[in-house]
Amino acid sequence: MSPTRHRNRRHALRRWAPRGAALAALAVAATGCASNEFTRLGLPEPITEQAERVLTLWQGSWVAAFAVGILTWGLIIWAIVAYRKRSDQLPPQVRYNMPIEALYTVLPIIVISVLFYFTARDQAYLMETDEPADVHVDVNGFQWSWQFTYEDEIDVNGNPVSVAGVPSTSRDELPVLVLPSDSVVHFDLESPDVIHSFWIPAFAFKMDVIPGHPNEFQVKIKPGTEGTEPGGTDYAGRCAELCGVDHSRMLFTLRVVSPEEYQQWIDEQKANPPELPTVPDLEEGTPAPDPGLDTAQDSGTGSEPEAGAEEGSEPESRPEATEEEGQ
Repeated sequence: MSPTRHRNRRHALRRWAPRGAALAALAVAATGCASNEFTRLGLPEPITEQAERVLTLWQGSWVAAFAVGILTWGLIIWAIVAYRKRSDQLPPQVRYNMPIEALYTVLPIIVISVLFYFTARDQAYLMETDEPADVHVDVNGFQWSWQFTYEDEIDVNGNPVSVAGVPSTSRDELPVLVLPSDSVVHFDLESPDVIHSFWIPAFAFKMDVIPGHPNEFQVKIKPGTEGTEPGGTDYAGRCAELCGVDHSRMLFTLRVVSPEEYQQWIDEQKANPPELPTVPDLEEGTPAPDPGLDTAQDSGTGSEPEAGAEEGSEPESRPEATEEEGQ
């Protein structure tokens, strides 16, 4: 190959490699303009304005990762092709390249700073609770189910409207959190026993439910998320913190309905309060019963005091056998 032809090929490669990388990065960035299963990159369809912000941050992080990856792969391929072995002559050896070293020191700092800025900005937005809420829900996470109390809605018995469940994987037995679309919902999270985590994947957000440390957040549910069918649309909810033997059955259902259907449901709950299962008392901090302990007591292995023993007294010690009795 003539030296002139070789120089032309190297010149063309140097000219088109950056253009190709820029076009690839632009194609990846353009996919973030629409919201479908591919461009969401594993996240479910967001149903709140806060989830939209999380999705945008998620997509932006992937665009940055793809851009860095394409640049890195492009430079590697360019170095392999442009500086491939052409003879047995040893190429010039250098100790360092100051511009390149400065680049791969400064560039990561810039990338991390940009990602940190957007992450801190969006986290502050997600934790805002200043906007007046249309619905207030107290969430009580206990071993191993949920109780949802609508504090502003009082039933005929003078108690707040409440829904509670039991550990189950059957859809019919799960507690249902009913919320209206196109509304701001405020959540107060508490637990009487251990740490849980309140997670609705369609919210793209979860928050710990900690004993003795109430947490709160709120979301704006987007209009149209109730669907077109009567009865609304159901979304999955679960505990995202390993909390005991029945953690996998600590599930619930979020049902988003129209504001009119929500008001009808609230009126029905006020007129006919449902019978709730036993729920640990948040104020007293009473823990949920331990099924392992119940089983042990039922089988007679529990540490029950002997009959006739006075409360607070020491159990009577059995006299040791004497040597004569042993004979």
